[in-house]
Amino acid sequence: MDVNKLAVNTLRVISAEGIEKAKSGHPGLPLGSAPIAYALFADHMRFNPKNPKFDNRDRFVLSAGHGSMLQYTLLHMFGYDVSMDDLKQFRQLGSKTAGHPEYGNTPGVEISTGPLGQGIANAVGMAIAESHLAAEFNREGFPIVDHYTYALCGDGCMQEGIEYEAASLAGTLKLGKLIVLYDKNNITIEGDTDLAFTEDVGARHKAQGWQVIKVDDGNDLKAISNAIKKAKKETEKPSLIIIKTTIGFGSPKQGTAAVHGAPLGEEGIKGLRANLGYDYPPFTVPEEVQKHLAKYKRKGKKLEREWKATFASYKKAYPELAARYNDYMSGKLPDFAADASFFDFPKADATRNTSFTVLNRIAAKLPNLMGGSADLAPSNKSNMKERGYYSSENRLGTNIHFGIREHAMAAICNGMSVHGGLKVYCATFFVFSDYMKNAMRLSAMMGQNVTYILTHDSIGVGEDGPTHQPVEQLAGLRAIPGMKVFRPADGKETAYGWIEALSGKGPVCLILTRQNLPQYENSSENSLKGAYVLADSEKPVPDAIIMASGSEVELAMNTKAALKEQGIDVRVVSVPCMELFDKQTKKYKEEVLPKKVRARVAIEAATPDCWYKYVGLDGKVIGMTEFGASAPFDKLLVKYGFTVENAVETVKSVIKK
Repeated sequence: MDVNKLAVNTLRVISAEGIEKAKSGHPGLPLGSAPIAYALFADHMRFNPKNPKFDNRDRFVLSAGHGSMLQYTLLHMFGYDVSMDDLKQFRQLGSKTAGHPEYGNTPGVEISTGPLGQGIANAVGMAIAESHLAAEFNREGFPIVDHYTYALCGDGCMQEGIEYEAASLAGTLKLGKLIVLYDKNNITIEGDTDLAFTEDVGARHKAQGWQVIKVDDGNDLKAISNAIKKAKKETEKPSLIIIKTTIGFGSPKQGTAAVHGAPLGEEGIKGLRANLGYDYPPFTVPEEVQKHLAKYKRKGKKLEREWKATFASYKKAYPELAARYNDYMSGKLPDFAADASFFDFPKADATRNTSFTVLNRIAAKLPNLMGGSADLAPSNKSNMKERGYYSSENRLGTNIHFGIREHAMAAICNGMSVHGGLKVYCATFFVFSDYMKNAMRLSAMMGQNVTYILTHDSIGVGEDGPTHQPVEQLAGLRAIPGMKVFRPADGKETAYGWIEALSGKGPVCLILTRQNLPQYENSSENSLKGAYVLADSEKPVPDAIIMASGSEVELAMNTKAALKEQGIDVRVVSVPCMELFDKQTKKYKEEVLPKKVRARVAIEAATPDCWYKYVGLDGKVIGMTEFGASAPFDKLLVKYGFTVENAVETVKSVIKK
């Protein structure tokens, strides 16, 4: 048997064996797509298995993440640090080989995938990052940034709305170094794709500005490789290679939905081996295949060595550019807090406006900041004034027109972030974060510093009505592990929110107002502790504590003044970020919220659920327990109880207890 065909069958059999051992997994895609993955890695991918983070490597994204066992077996065979024992621990606790690819868990896995379509949008982000950094740093004779982004997807990815969004933008941007390999087997979990999906995918992508190439036989390694070669020659369009495959190829149930998401069983494995003519012990890479693939370790080392030599020459020719490249790739940040003017906000203003001011102060010092809005930049205040817009004509631009594509926007930002070299943000109205939720969740799961600018943050949106007034979204985002939700009360808190977003670990949501808010003399760097005493009681022990975030801090302060006139002295605690406060020491938490003060009221124009852990059984929350209404925002505040009068009575009621 030809060694390449044997290698493909090895990929198939070991993938199926790993799934069978786990008694869990999806054998259909690995069996059908093995020739696609093998042809890509053997003939085209630039990588160094001994250094999976080699800067100028090609990126591979398994958008159809349920086929993860194919990727793990592929990585093992091509020399990455994924052992045969790792393959035998597929889907087991603590293993390198999780049920779906996980960023940071497996050498060679570029990004966490699994939710279908996400990976294609991630790949669009990687291709944007590559093209921008190439324009920034490459000079004649020095292709410092020069690599392709490949994504492998299936019929399910093509049905997801995020793929339509991402593909449309990729075509508009003419991302010629993006190549999507479409494993078209016409089967999903419920049966034939014709049940719900009869569109001409190729025609759609042509209409979106893609080159479309078709391969009729998914087992023809030469045809697949030639198709990739043709795709690489097209520099003005992304390429979609549609490859007709048979799901579960070689197994007794090939071509049926039954092979999509269930182990083959012992008899099925026997049938697979017999049909493929594969007669080697379980979990064995044949010696001839090992010898054949050993060259890729040597080739990878050579590729990186050559790139490093090129970079050394580049450093001599362009020392400033080389230094900047290293700063970009290392994530180096200026010390923003060292400049007092960074926190200067002279007048009352909406936090969307103070965020705009901070964003542009950052942009002046951080050239690799890149981002944009879902067609809302004038409202979100999310554009960088002195920067151009990224486009097919201007790869140097750092503002991005994402278009009205919130879900793809967030996933694209994840791809840009994991690529490396950029600090990334995106923006929309807070209520539309619901469109982005899955991608935001993955930002948190991967610990990526994606900044989400989310404006028009409450019933303060007013006349636009309940469809545009976020009520439950704060609680939803706060429920995501690793997500920091920062709702600042003034300019200084906004500035510290941006500092946390750029320098902390994981994503940050900046929740910002449309209406003007005062600037507080006592707002401070304690914002980075998540909560702090903004205005204290004159008594050693306050009569009560009022907590609030964002726009409701103003109401808390006004309530404090009104209570003072009635002889009641309270402490006001600003809580811009619950996640940061929850991580503080017990001592600090006790200083801010002493246990002896059980009379507590929290105020926030959102669902009250998040606050009960702070107000306790004796406290109360002034919040939203229903959707809003269409009216001027000042009338809505009265309607829903966000008034000094109601807050005063609420505080007095908890003191009486």
